[in-house]
Amino acid sequence: MLNRPVTAGVHSALRRGTVSTLARVALLLPVLTFVAGCSTWSNWFGDKEEVLPDEPADKLYNEGVYFLNEKRDSKAAAKKFEEVDRQHPYSEWARKSLLMSAYSYYEARNYEESITSAKRYISLHPGSPDAAYAMYLVGASYFDQIPDVNRDQGRTERAIAALEEVVRKFPDSEYAASARRKIEGGRDQLAAKEMTIGRYYEGKKNFIGAINRFKVVVTRYQTTRHVEEALMRLTECYMTLGIIPEAQTAAAVLGHNFPDSAWYKDAYQIVKGQGYEPQENNSSWISRAFRKIGLG
Repeated sequence: MLNRPVTAGVHSALRRGTVSTLARVALLLPVLTFVAGCSTWSNWFGDKEEVLPDEPADKLYNEGVYFLNEKRDSKAAAKKFEEVDRQHPYSEWARKSLLMSAYSYYEARNYEESITSAKRYISLHPGSPDAAYAMYLVGASYFDQIPDVNRDQGRTERAIAALEEVVRKFPDSEYAASARRKIEGGRDQLAAKEMTIGRYYEGKKNFIGAINRFKVVVTRYQTTRHVEEALMRLTECYMTLGIIPEAQTAAAVLGHNFPDSAWYKDAYQIVKGQGYEPQENNSSWISRAFRKIGLG
């Protein structure tokens, strides 16, 4: 178990000097006076802040639950749960409260704090039955911060990585199914990013750059909704470059796997308009990519 950081107290330094015996006795008298009466300390140096005793762990925990369920104040709840950990760091209540603080921060959409608390829980209690949920909270916190497709998708990749860890380590847990759905949503987002860049390149007549982006969708994100458009765009780009066999293959694979797709109708017209028919070339990278996962 990792030790919880403990706030160090203030240490007073002792000055050493050449003080005579009589002087030491004289200095000791007021010290004895201070020990005998706390009011003297207060009068000489001002009121000292009162140190409140620790509250019972179960009381703090239940107050956190009250703020969470009754008051709908997730931030206040998180603070109560954190106080359990601060005042009773090695108790069972602290273990429960650490997970509850991660959940409370998630509910408050304070995702970074949720991730921090959940990761700390995992590091302190990796063998706990609730470790799966803590790991899921990390992935869900990243997932809920997935940005627009026009922005950097670093958080999307982190969400997928965290959620895949849930599925890998806890495949039979109640959180695995939800994690898989979020993974597919994240993969769809990454595919959408590639399509956005690919369309931009195609619009600028940078067909090689566009093909490379559409190729990522076909090879990595075949289970997303973007693969149909990617195959049609590949048909367009290859036909424009005069690479007819690849254009025919892209159209044929699209028609074979998605015969009712509107994108296939467009691809068919592109190939047919140049006097060709969709025809699969089995040595094409497109054919190999689809055979690899059994779609072709």
